[in-house]
Amino acid sequence: MNTPLQRSPEDAGLSRRQWLTGAAAACLGGGLVAAPAQAQELFDLDKVRASGILKVALYKDNAPYSDGKGQDMEGVDVALAQALAAEMGLKLSLLPFDAGEKMNDDLRNMVWRGHYLGYGPADVMLHVPVDKFLMVDNRQALIFAPYSREVLVVFHALDRLPSLQSGMDLQDLPLAAERGSGAASTLIGFSGGRLRSQVKMFNSGIDAAHSVIKGEVAAAYVTRAQAETALRASGRPPAGFGLTQLTLPGLADNGWPIGMAVKSGNKQLALALESALQKVRADGRLLAMYRDRGLTLVAP
Repeated sequence: MNTPLQRSPEDAGLSRRQWLTGAAAACLGGGLVAAPAQAQELFDLDKVRASGILKVALYKDNAPYSDGKGQDMEGVDVALAQALAAEMGLKLSLLPFDAGEKMNDDLRNMVWRGHYLGYGPADVMLHVPVDKFLMVDNRQALIFAPYSREVLVVFHALDRLPSLQSGMDLQDLPLAAERGSGAASTLIGFSGGRLRSQVKMFNSGIDAAHSVIKGEVAAAYVTRAQAETALRASGRPPAGFGLTQLTLPGLADNGWPIGMAVKSGNKQLALALESALQKVRADGRLLAMYRDRGLTLVAP
């Protein structure tokens, strides 16, 4: 797992959690043209095929996308990595990693240079915000192929907050958010800090959503995927809860797309990955990865 802020180029160095404020952007089909292959490009794709293994970098502790230990991770991104490798006729090797201080760190460590501790880079990294500022700030990486869109919602108990029209409706109610996320920063900064004293921080958005289900707070500002994960795990009927998309000042109103990243010179590998993704999407497998986990696939 990672609400889109309205950013300037210098803001591109955000952490995965801060991308709980997202990015709007481009996709491979619109930005990468299959040009005559260069020797290095062919070598990179051929090298991956010769190895027989697709190395995929995934975030640790990013449920419901990638969570668990080593090669036993589970989640949507894990299922997608498995499908991409299968379409390319390759075995899969997962490279789980801890999120760095900034997204730039993650791209450097896992995509184009490798970590100073000696692991990485991978062939491809998943769950990368497809954002024009991030692209400009990280020209050593090629960011492409959005496969879903993260959106923020106010997950609220209907008996305590029946409807929601604006941030002012959250006044005087106990609230929750994920510590360190852009969503949390936006919530506590709303209207000059009007809601600050009401917000309780949790280690994850899923934990924040669980606090709504348990009646500890009235609402949580989290991603839709985090709210749906918590609701499914609780076994509670969804009829008692609302998932209201609410745009607060400083946040993009339509979420942010998530896609992949490879080293900038690996255009042939990127094309092969995008082709595999198109097949996974076209035959319904991508949709099933979300539905099987009680999640909504929002088109990028």
